[in-house]
Amino acid sequence: MIRVAIVDDHDLVREGIRAILEQDPMFQVVGETGDGQEAVRLANRLRPDVMLMDVHLPGGIGGLEATESIVTDCPEVRVIILTQYENREYIRRAIRIGARGYLLKRSVAAQLKEAIKTVYGGQRYLHPLVAEELVDLVTAGKSLEEDDYDRLTPREKQVFKLLAEGKTSRDISKYLTISLKTAMTHRANILAKLNMHSRSELIRYAIRKAIIPMEGP
Repeated sequence: MIRVAIVDDHDLVREGIRAILEQDPMFQVVGETGDGQEAVRLANRLRPDVMLMDVHLPGGIGGLEATESIVTDCPEVRVIILTQYENREYIRRAIRIGARGYLLKRSVAAQLKEAIKTVYGGQRYLHPLVAEELVDLVTAGKSLEEDDYDRLTPREKQVFKLLAEGKTSRDISKYLTISLKTAMTHRANILAKLNMHSRSELIRYAIRKAIIPMEGP
C-alpha cells in the first residue's frame, strides 16, 4: 500500500483527490493540509511515501519552498508537484529542488495513479506537456542550476514571498513571530542580494520567478 499525503489550499480539490485514491486499495491517504508550513510538519511527522504538492499556498511557505525543505529533511518522502500551471519557471525550480514528479490538475484519475506508482517505484513522472516544456527549456540552453533567488536563506524566502504578497515588515514580524527589526533586516538583505531597490521590482521579479501567481495575491 502506498501512503499518500495531499497538500492543496482548496478543500474541494483535496476531497476530490482523496475520493479518487480511496477507491483503489493500493493507496492510503494518511494526511492532508492546505498550508505550506503544515505540509513540512506533516512530512516530518507522518513520513508518507508520496506527497502531492500544490504550488501556490498561503503564508510564508509556498509549495516549492515546502518541497525543498521536505526533500532536504525527509529524502524518503517523494514529492509530486500537482498544479494547474505549466510555467517553465515552475518546472525548472521543481526539478532543480528535487521534486520527483510534475502533474497538471487537468490530468485524469489514471494519470494521477500512474504518477504516484511511478514515483513510488523510484522513477520520475512528468506530465507529457511538462516534459515538452522541459525539453524546450534545455534545448534553449537555459540552465537548471541555482540563481540569485535560490541563494536566499529559507527564512529570506519566506519573507520574500510575504513581501511579494503585499505584507508590511510589521505584518511579517507578527506572522513569523520575529522582531520588527529582524523583519526589516531580512527585507534589506533580500533587496541587496537581488540587487533591487523597491517593492514593485520585487513583485515583478516574484511573478517572473513564479513565487506568486500572475494574477497577484
